[in-house]
Amino acid sequence: MTFPALRRAAALVALTLPCALHAQPAAKTRAAAPRDSFALTASLPMDPAVKVGTLPNGIRYYIRQNTKPEKRAELRLVVNAGSILEDDDQRGLAHFVEHMAFNGTTNFAKNDIVTYLEGIGVRFGADLNAYTNFDETVYILPVPTDSAGILEKSFRFLGDVASGIRFDSSDVVAERGVVLSEWRDGLGAGERLRDQQFPVIFRGSRYAERLPIGKPDILEGANPGPLRRFWRDWYRPDLMAVVAVGDAEPARVERIIRQTFGPIPARPTARVRPQAAVPGHDSTLVTIAADAELTTSSVSVLWKRPAQATRTVGDLRRDLVEQLYNGMLNQRLQELALKPEAPFTGAGASSGAFVRGSEIVSLDAGAKEGRLVETLQAVLIEAERVQRHGFLASELERARTSTLRAYERAFAEREKSASEAFVDEYVNHFLTGEGAPGIAFEYAAVQRLLPAITLDEVNAVSALRAGAANRVVAVSVPDKPGLAVPTEAEIRAAFGAVVAATITPWTERVAEGALVAAVPTPGRVVSERLIPGPGITEWTLANGVRVLIKPTDFNADQILVSAFSPGGASLVEDADAFKTSLAPAIIAAGGVGEFSAIDLRKKLTGKVATAQPSIADLSEGMSGAASPKDLETLMQLLYLRFTAPRADSTVFAAQLQQFEQFLKNKDANPAAVFGDTIQQTLAMGHPRARPLSADMLRELDLTELLRIYRDRFRDAGDFTFLFVGNVTPEALKPLAEQWLGALPAGNRREAPRDAGPRQFSGVIDKAVRKGIAPQSQSVVLLAGAAPWTRTDAHALSSLGELLQMRLLERLREALGGTYSVSVNTAFSRRIRQEWQVAIQYGSAPAQADTMYAAVREEIARLRSAPPTAAEVERVKEQQRRELEVQQKQNGYWLNTIRTRVEHGDALDTLGDYLTLVNGLTAESLSAAARKFLSEENRARFVLLPEK
Repeated sequence: MTFPALRRAAALVALTLPCALHAQPAAKTRAAAPRDSFALTASLPMDPAVKVGTLPNGIRYYIRQNTKPEKRAELRLVVNAGSILEDDDQRGLAHFVEHMAFNGTTNFAKNDIVTYLEGIGVRFGADLNAYTNFDETVYILPVPTDSAGILEKSFRFLGDVASGIRFDSSDVVAERGVVLSEWRDGLGAGERLRDQQFPVIFRGSRYAERLPIGKPDILEGANPGPLRRFWRDWYRPDLMAVVAVGDAEPARVERIIRQTFGPIPARPTARVRPQAAVPGHDSTLVTIAADAELTTSSVSVLWKRPAQATRTVGDLRRDLVEQLYNGMLNQRLQELALKPEAPFTGAGASSGAFVRGSEIVSLDAGAKEGRLVETLQAVLIEAERVQRHGFLASELERARTSTLRAYERAFAEREKSASEAFVDEYVNHFLTGEGAPGIAFEYAAVQRLLPAITLDEVNAVSALRAGAANRVVAVSVPDKPGLAVPTEAEIRAAFGAVVAATITPWTERVAEGALVAAVPTPGRVVSERLIPGPGITEWTLANGVRVLIKPTDFNADQILVSAFSPGGASLVEDADAFKTSLAPAIIAAGGVGEFSAIDLRKKLTGKVATAQPSIADLSEGMSGAASPKDLETLMQLLYLRFTAPRADSTVFAAQLQQFEQFLKNKDANPAAVFGDTIQQTLAMGHPRARPLSADMLRELDLTELLRIYRDRFRDAGDFTFLFVGNVTPEALKPLAEQWLGALPAGNRREAPRDAGPRQFSGVIDKAVRKGIAPQSQSVVLLAGAAPWTRTDAHALSSLGELLQMRLLERLREALGGTYSVSVNTAFSRRIRQEWQVAIQYGSAPAQADTMYAAVREEIARLRSAPPTAAEVERVKEQQRRELEVQQKQNGYWLNTIRTRVEHGDALDTLGDYLTLVNGLTAESLSAAARKFLSEENRARFVLLPEK
């Protein structure tokens, strides 16, 4: 009995006793022992911020009020049914049902819900979406909450999905092409490997033959009968839940849910929802797959086990132990990957959900070509090293610190977390019974549990990840002449070799000393001003460094920084441009000052601070982030990246090998060949547009890269440092003077130059034949030059959004020829004022020309006739709604302010975007179409299969 119940019982007794009894001495009673919420056997409580209920018909609901983002709600309809439940004539139809939900319901005609939601600012695909998995189907609906009727209408659609999908025969036939396009998009090396490996990994299980995408012959002949049967059998109240998290009053949301979903009748005589099993096996299974389009070799060792839901405090503790094990082993594997003698390019350990009712723990590695068996042995040896000798106490201490810091950060952001993060937790709670106690309880529990976890407990995890039972080894390698495919005997022999190997304990060196050995003489702020509109403080330091600070309260534990200076790779010779672009990543991988990359990682344990350099075409800079409590560490890292870059020859050798592995088989990948062809054709062979090659790698010299790096960062006098987030000028000023004011400066003033390549001109039509799968990808480009204005740049972007809507309706909905279409626009302003429109879509090879003709027709339509008022309003409303969310994100302000600064624009006009949106008209869009949809410079690239 809980304490509230005890209090209620005591009050009831007092009310029923005669008054005369009040004068009698009270009997002595023993107080009930308080319940320990953190006892290992205690069930995890449901987060008190969420209301959970069940309607009389069996539908569950989860409601939480959350104001991040404001005026938005995340809605979900969760159906505990997926492809695993399909009958033999329904393979792929669980997913097809999901498509049909958007093609006509009781209250919404075909695509009406899409049109309606786009009209209130919700983008189809990017926002409005759904997914079908083996075990569940989830409908995703993020909507505004500040306009009358939107919530009601949105729930009405989800209610229709639950009880009123129409399955009109003509709509089913029309949707076949869309679903087949989605199936076609998934073809390729990965799909062929999956088809070879899944029957082994899922041996004896229904999961091996119930992939959600289904069988093309069934999709091609899909008709309403089997679709309706699946929906009727499995879309029913006892298998559904509604989740609503967002900026809406919970009582109102609950009332709408009850009104919408309450009338759906219960199904007392429904089919039993079976739980598919993944049978165990006593010995190791091996699957070896080779494919001509595969570019890298990899190996995974999987151990399957029954799912372990986290429902009690003891379960949470078990998860922490496993998390510590994975983290420590991964740190070792990452350290080994930095050595050139390592046979793998990267490796990792993980554990987690597999399919419903099953989990896997795994060791995964990418192997250097021809060294797959070595790689398998190497990762097994590291797991065996832990089993024989355990981890070090210092490793556990760092892992504890990092884990606790992650929970601390999540707790700090508890009032700033986005609604989407909560939604996923409640969906999982409904489907699997996974606990959802909330971060306040979890953080308190972790603070108690983590210090008591011993090294012996973590070491003991290794014994659970050994042995042949329920183990699967999955190998994949490129199928190419001269590369031997490992045999099953060689794979099995690797396990015996590890058992017989002499393995010494792990040793480590931890660098001592301060991050910055000698604190520099600080500089000082010599000028200061406040830009009141956007709330930006600007400083100029004595060394010329410019600092901009925009404090925000969007996130409690985030500060972002972007530092930039004009120049970049444009200032080097053409032959050295690629070296200049690679130099920052290569030098940064060596660490800073006296700390190698490994030493630096250990030194920063528990700190949340990063600073990474980059050199782009027109600028060089630094990007970073930190927690407010680690702001000084961020400033120190920025200082060291400028003044103490570290070239590590060992790490450089390992990086070169990783580059080489990437390049060895790159041309076997159709998408890579297609992308390189587009790049080289448009650049007309310009040396700065060369795809990276093995010959170019041989030109790289670490000493030269360090020289290039130092040259770009030796003078901070023309750098601007922009800080956005939970930071105040008062807190930042002394740190800026100490660390940024001490940066070297020599009054260098640079400007980027026009180093090319130029925009393409004329008409290009190029087909690339590469690949086995019966699929095609098309890229259509329009380009030109025009004086840049903010109005024209916005009109071009808006035109791209409108064109994407039109093409989605034409290519997907009308022709059924593609699954998705993307339209991107760009209008450059620096160096040359040029614009570009890029259209991309997939199709069947035989339809590529038909689809291209349709694209050109839609472009011509936009040039010849203005859009409708409804179309214009859809574009404007999506932009308004997107801006509402973006304006509460630090990244938006960081990018927007940086763009303004780099172009020399005034910062007091940062709020003018909404003026542009509101000023958009059918006439201005029509004028933009005539200006920017010119086909004078047009390029078409199409990727087709070789045969």
